[in-house]
Amino acid sequence: MTVDTSSAGDAGVGAGAEHLAVAAAVTAGESVLSRRFGSAITLVAPEDLAGSGPATVVRARVVSSSFALPRTLVIKHYPDPPEPGAADPFAQEAVSYQLFTALSPEERMCPELLAHDGRDRVLVLDDLGPTPTLEDKLYARDSRAAERALLSWARSLGRLHASTAGREPDFNALLRRLGGPAKSDSGGVDELCAEVPPLLQERLGITVPDAVRAQVTAAVEQSRAAGFRAFSPVELSPDNNLVTGEGVRFLDFEYGCVRSALVDAAHLRLPFASWPDALALPAGMSEAMIAAWRAEVVGVWPAFTDDDVLATHLTASELLRVWLITGEELGSLDLSRQSSPVSREAAFVTWWRDLAKHAGYVRMPAVPEFAAKVAAALAARLGPHADLAFYPAFR
Repeated sequence: MTVDTSSAGDAGVGAGAEHLAVAAAVTAGESVLSRRFGSAITLVAPEDLAGSGPATVVRARVVSSSFALPRTLVIKHYPDPPEPGAADPFAQEAVSYQLFTALSPEERMCPELLAHDGRDRVLVLDDLGPTPTLEDKLYARDSRAAERALLSWARSLGRLHASTAGREPDFNALLRRLGGPAKSDSGGVDELCAEVPPLLQERLGITVPDAVRAQVTAAVEQSRAAGFRAFSPVELSPDNNLVTGEGVRFLDFEYGCVRSALVDAAHLRLPFASWPDALALPAGMSEAMIAAWRAEVVGVWPAFTDDDVLATHLTASELLRVWLITGEELGSLDLSRQSSPVSREAAFVTWWRDLAKHAGYVRMPAVPEFAAKVAAALAARLGPHADLAFYPAFR
């Protein structure tokens, strides 16, 4: 591959660096494929897919091969090793794909891993093609298509959890083999939880009752319990999910780990809350997504056939998710002006208000009154438009 880096100016330098990164990814991909299949394999027509993480992500076409390779492949190249002692996103992603590639195609909720190499820090994946993402469906103007995509996402998430329940030892063994230090999904949780009461006092003048603190502590303990553990992509943003004819498929496992599936299931109540552009879903959509997820997991976790048990666990996870996001973001919210219906400020009002409702359903001590108080205090500062808007597909 010939790379032209002769352009002058900052734009030329940036473009040249991108071309070099793409060329390096293609070279690494060819190298690992050739070692994997024992014969030279040439890749052409690289397309930079502009990954948002530390990897260079490239789609390339296979010139010719006597092997049963797809016509196009996706290469993820991690050129830079992690800091000493830090979690390695290459190792996390490689092990995540290895875990799924060992499953049957029906259980594999992601592209197939075709080759990987720890020396070149490269993954070669099956290319699912220019498939729309869940984000595309939510921002289009077809409410039925968006509804189908959301239910498919919930089913795929449940199938992902069900197929990897009990496989934590396999995940950890694969991670050790690649030399990646285990990444704890609960790192910093206690410290962040402790920051929320002073933040609420400082920004809203609200004191957290001891009973609410106890419920948060119980929710943290639930998230660390041995039960209901399964693989999690961690990054559950809708732009990381492809809507295929076989259902939603997950991408980007740079933070993949094994943790309580209920941490992921909180997103069924707070759809994609960790995503900066998260908006609201219409009434009944969340409940339908929960039903779709539950249908996939009750075979491995029969306790969730009981409506009360499921609602109690989901509400605890919802409480913890809202609490942690408050710790992360409340300090940076602008509470001095009226909010837009698509703002993060409006999202906070809606999430706290929904938490009050759901905690009331399961009779969670002190939380309904407290959550309603927080929502009201936020709404009083943000004005009459402090309700989160629906995704465009549902407007």
